[in-house]
Amino acid sequence: MEHQSSFESPLGILILKSDGQAVTEISFSEINAETLNSCVVLKSCQEQLEDYFSGKLISFDLPLNPEGTAFQQRIWAELIKIPYGETITYMELAVRLGDAKAVRAVGTANGRNPIAIVIPCHRVIGTGNKLTGYAGGIWRKKALLELEMKHSFRKDLLF
Repeated sequence: MEHQSSFESPLGILILKSDGQAVTEISFSEINAETLNSCVVLKSCQEQLEDYFSGKLISFDLPLNPEGTAFQQRIWAELIKIPYGETITYMELAVRLGDAKAVRAVGTANGRNPIAIVIPCHRVIGTGNKLTGYAGGIWRKKALLELEMKHSFRKDLLF
């Protein structure tokens, strides 16, 4: 059974989805979605997102179940390892996965991340600190990075 709710974040409406056991999707939307069978997982997700946006939370503790290929799953697992307030380039991510030639495939998988913010694909940037590609829009990527820089121990802004 699918569970769904909306969350009004400082960056617009987020649609939260769960299979009842784990978060399966967090996506940006222009309109509120109908709440369907809200569950404990979604309530916890919303509470943690509130704390994240207020600067009280730097690490999410939610069960996740993103749907994707084995390659995408590897990318998303690596994204979770990027510390709060820090960034890496698409090339660095490809190298971490053992294949610098896979940088485009890494970028594509990063862009297909179904669980925005919690799986922090916004922490992956282009060479030279260039903000490139973000399904929620570059302005949201910049805002998320600025939020994390503001509340992290690192105070050196990227831009």
